[in-house]
Amino acid sequence: MGVWSIWLNEEALTTRDKEGETPLDIARRSGACAEIIGLLSLTPEEALSLGWKGMARLYTPVAYWVEEMIDWIKSRSYADCHKFINEHDDELVREVLKHHNSNLLRKIACYSQAYSDSLVFLALRMIHLHPLSLLETEKFYSPLQMAEQPQFNACNEIKNVLRLTPKYISSTPFPTLLLQSLPTKHHEIYGPYNTVCQFIKHMKYDKAELVEIEAVLKPARKCDVGVAASEAELRVLHKGMHFLNMCIQENGAGDGPTSVVVEFLLPGPAY
Repeated sequence: MGVWSIWLNEEALTTRDKEGETPLDIARRSGACAEIIGLLSLTPEEALSLGWKGMARLYTPVAYWVEEMIDWIKSRSYADCHKFINEHDDELVREVLKHHNSNLLRKIACYSQAYSDSLVFLALRMIHLHPLSLLETEKFYSPLQMAEQPQFNACNEIKNVLRLTPKYISSTPFPTLLLQSLPTKHHEIYGPYNTVCQFIKHMKYDKAELVEIEAVLKPARKCDVGVAASEAELRVLHKGMHFLNMCIQENGAGDGPTSVVVEFLLPGPAY
């Protein structure tokens, strides 16, 4: 509300009431939260320069990213949704999905007429993080009920994902969900895909894992048989990486969060 009020009238930041107090004075006196203090500390020129999106991103990040996600889903820019989940603070991602996941899944239901791997992958990631959001309703519609409305004509793959139950999702490993939901042409690389996911997870939270992996690969290259096995393993992992990028990104979207993993896996002097 504060962001919208300032965006509609930046000059209100410097107005004074009958006691001569500005909005910032009142906020400080009343013990307002840090975000409100920061917002009201802007000058009209700063607020105008930031605009609605700039102020929202700084002072109401959850609301900002929810709106961004909605816009990306509507425009079918699924790579941007994946990028947000991959690259932003986990606490922020959790807050966005915790309170708005069901609404975002309903948006997916409304804009999922055309199938894509990236779309199904996104829906699975979202429900895997918050399975109970499948049951939440808005205006009497759950995400599945929205997808089944004739006017939205959601693709069958998304309907099948939204038919999953929270209990099943919570008890099923994520790679298994992928195996069941994406085309059979990808099945041969689900093992490598899962391995690559673990690489990314550990690179994000525990970079020391790379040292352990390198320690395993080096001894394997000490004999011809070991080298052949490792090279074959690397080729399969590369194929898994290609699949991961294909699922996450649209053509031309760049290397994304997996580029550093590919670089690590490539055979070279580092081994």
